Amino acid sequence: MNPVSALYVPGDRPDRFGKAAASGADTVILDLEDAVADTAKAAALDHVTAWLADREPGTESGTVDVQVRVNVGADHEIRAVRATGARVGLRIPKVEAPEDLGVIAHLAQGLPLTALIESARGLQNAAAIAAHPAVAALALGEADLRSDLGATAEAVLDHARIQVLVAARAAGLPAPMLSVYPRIQDLDGLRADTERGKALGLRGRTAVHPKQIPVIREVFAPTPEETAWAEAVVAALEHGGVATLPGGEMVDPAMLGRARSILGK
Repeated sequence: MNPVSALYVPGDRPDRFGKAAASGADTVILDLEDAVADTAKAAALDHVTAWLADREPGTESGTVDVQVRVNVGADHEIRAVRATGARVGLRIPKVEAPEDLGVIAHLAQGLPLTALIESARGLQNAAAIAAHPAVAALALGEADLRSDLGATAEAVLDHARIQVLVAARAAGLPAPMLSVYPRIQDLDGLRADTERGKALGLRGRTAVHPKQIPVIREVFAPTPEETAWAEAVVAALEHGGVATLPGGEMVDPAMLGRARSILGK
């Protein structure tokens, strides 16, 4: 099943790396970009690569999925992450066209890339970016996109979320995760916006604080009703064709995709 929660950690805060791995997040994102001041970026890279090199297989920090968000044009960061030998993902910020990924894909040498769409041009080219063979996932940088568009209306953000979702799914990639919800103390707002994103078809969310993780996981966890429905659909359509559930709902193979997704199959 695809991960539904990811936690950003500033790369210059190595004291938080282990805590993030134990937070319950499916993925830990070690951030070398926006969360780190320019004067601390070199030290942050040293901290991140040292932690990656020292991770022990079988331990909590050694089994959690890890990604590293690098800076634009920072080829040396990708080389340094590769040199650790760690199997991690790379988050590539401000991707605006598939041509932006040529050198990066060569440097990554097979490490999966998450392309961050953070501008109008990137959004316009989302389908072409998603089709790049090195791209394993798309993500939307909502704060940067809002700034680039000068937009505050929720309708604009919904449009962008749907466009990135369609681009990802058309390329055979998983549904993108929602971007971070910056108001850390507003857990009700986090829940409402996460439910809104889930209804649009997005799957999962990144977080900037561990307290956000339980809310995100709860929203994306199937309800007992959803699980029961999915199990009934899979059982009813075991041999194909059209069937009617005990409650009277007609189901056909077109519904199998959603049912299997709910069940994590």
